Amino acid sequence: MIEATTRPRRHWFVWLAVAVMVCFGYLASIGVQIINEGSREELHPAEAIVVFGAAEYSGRPSPVYRARLDHAFDLYQMKLAPVVITTGGAAADPSFSEGGVGHDYLMHRGIPDANLIAETQGSDTAQSAARVAVIMRENHMRTCLAVSDAYHVFRIRKLLEHEGVQVYVAPRPGSRLHNLRQRMGTVSREAFSYMFWRLRMAM
Repeated sequence: MIEATTRPRRHWFVWLAVAVMVCFGYLASIGVQIINEGSREELHPAEAIVVFGAAEYSGRPSPVYRARLDHAFDLYQMKLAPVVITTGGAAADPSFSEGGVGHDYLMHRGIPDANLIAETQGSDTAQSAARVAVIMRENHMRTCLAVSDAYHVFRIRKLLEHEGVQVYVAPRPGSRLHNLRQRMGTVSREAFSYMFWRLRMAM
């Protein structure tokens, strides 16, 4: 009797171990792609520059968001795209949205209002990407230069490509992490977020 009850348990444990190994292997492969993508900068002409939002404080972009916006401004000055789309909805303060704050910041830096579009409804990266795709389709645009942090652009590319947008990536300068613990933590979060998005799309 002991032999009969032990074998099924061992069989179950082996399958669980295999499933865990496959899962970790998949996450590791995504992590490698995230790191590789973050080291690329595709300064390619496009129809729009898309800046993915970050925190804002009472109408002012956080240092990280400001760095993204400044990089987008430089790309616009290089004439890589005629339009800049800023993204992100409101957080704790409903008076301001990340997309709106980014729009105003770039307008104050000198980009005409006619060359700026604010996406203000997205509550996360996936929602913002979907909204950006809608905006681009409505304006007959299909190519964009995506600006965010280095370890964020892999997921952004996949999200936008899923919506039919051709994407070039331009991570903001200085966003690659040199601290190993911080880098692994950030890459792990991005890998899990991408995996869960893939699972949702498959269901």
